[in-house]
Amino acid sequence: MDRPANPYRGEAMFPIGGSPRLLRPSFAALVAAEEELGPLFALVERAGAGQLRLSELAALFWHCLADRGPLTREEVGEAVIAAGLAAASAPLRTLLGQILQGQVETGQ
Repeated sequence: MDRPANPYRGEAMFPIGGSPRLLRPSFAALVAAEEELGPLFALVERAGAGQLRLSELAALFWHCLADRGPLTREEVGEAVIAAGLAAASAPLRTLLGQILQGQVETGQ
């Protein structure tokens, strides 16, 4: 990925397949995630209660990948396992924050 994530847009980086990948919670990505996982507010509530499933985390990351390229969904899940849940929680918090709060105004 040539550019860093923009936290003001709810973007985050996560290593997949040995390289950092941009996770961008665009409208289309969140709609696709919601169609698969159910209401996003319920997803946020499950995450806050420590009830988010590994499959849900991987699905959210998959849908939010800005450029999937040749990656498979299984590789995204394997990257979550390889990084560990603690490492995956930082980009997850960023994505969930975007879902709840929307874009942060930067004064520009």
